[in-house]
Amino acid sequence: MRWLARRRADSRRTSKVSSTDLRVPAPPVWLRWLPALYVVGLLILEPITPVQWPVSFLLIALPVVSAYAHGPVFVAAVTVFAVAFEAVLAGTPCCAGRAVGYVGERHYVASYISTALVGMLGTFLAATRMRRERTLATVRSVAEAAQRVLLRPVPRRLGQVSIDTLYLSAAAEARIGGDLYEAVLTAYGVRLLIGDVRGKGLVAVETAATMLGAFREAAHDEPDLSGVARRVERSMTRRAEQLEGDEVAERFVTAVFAEIPEHEQVVHIVNCGHPPPLHFGRDGVTELEPTDPSPPINIGVMVGDSYHMDVAPFSPGDQLLLYTDGVTETRAPEGSFYPLLDRVRSWGPMAPQDLLACLHRDLIDFSGGNLDDDTAAMAAYRLPTELTG
Repeated sequence: MRWLARRRADSRRTSKVSSTDLRVPAPPVWLRWLPALYVVGLLILEPITPVQWPVSFLLIALPVVSAYAHGPVFVAAVTVFAVAFEAVLAGTPCCAGRAVGYVGERHYVASYISTALVGMLGTFLAATRMRRERTLATVRSVAEAAQRVLLRPVPRRLGQVSIDTLYLSAAAEARIGGDLYEAVLTAYGVRLLIGDVRGKGLVAVETAATMLGAFREAAHDEPDLSGVARRVERSMTRRAEQLEGDEVAERFVTAVFAEIPEHEQVVHIVNCGHPPPLHFGRDGVTELEPTDPSPPINIGVMVGDSYHMDVAPFSPGDQLLLYTDGVTETRAPEGSFYPLLDRVRSWGPMAPQDLLACLHRDLIDFSGGNLDDDTAAMAAYRLPTELTG
């Protein structure tokens, strides 16, 4: 029960952090202090360089250096400072042995004018950078909102089943992709879906939305899990028929449908061309390979929509891990694929939240931080009898 309580607390913290926030992220501290460090560097160089090498000319670059991390008003102020400081350095005998008369010489005047022009450019660049950052913040906010609509948060507990999910988008700024998952509590038990849309981009997102909408309806209406798959297939086929060109053949989805009945200690699986789920039981971790694989969704119309359901034991304390091929196709820097089954066998029993957190960390470590495909996973744990009363 302690890990269940911790998950509720984590959920409350996550909801606060993930609320829509259009504030532009602050640049790194070192970048904000770069203009000051630049000036300090010039002050160090100025006294130790010969008179004929006026280091103060390097102040021309100061407005552009400031434009990387500061706004146009700051850059404009830095430009005025740079011009004035050039004049001070040009006519300060204590720094470089120059007389005050150097301040008005032609090459110094040219330096002042150049600094002012570069300052105008830096001010424009800073304004453009800030507009683009605000646009990016808006896009990320919209993407996060779209993800919450498309992949709405799965309840932490449905009946006798505790659930947790993991989603990683390969496009860091997109936040959404073609991987999908859902879990609903129905009169027939807890029904789960995980899937992977062929392709990327908006086409994949639209296909995923259609798939999820069809499943959310069919899961409550169809008494048989194979019937859920057929119902989703028909919905996807109708949607595909509305498309033009060759996109119909492109929009297929590999998926696993799972059902955990309330009064039977089994799990029903319909595998539609998807990586097999992992079953964590008393005998260890095993793959639930389909005895008769079903076709991917939206291909059944071409090869016949024969969806076969397998049944496996699923007792209280057992756990199911559903995942997309983004997990097993994660590559190490030397090119080897992620050995999911071997990894999870070495971790031992874990709560769903801990299992997915460990999987997340391990994928990042294994790939060297280079996850180049969308990844989704769902862990479903059948609570022991004493925790369901």
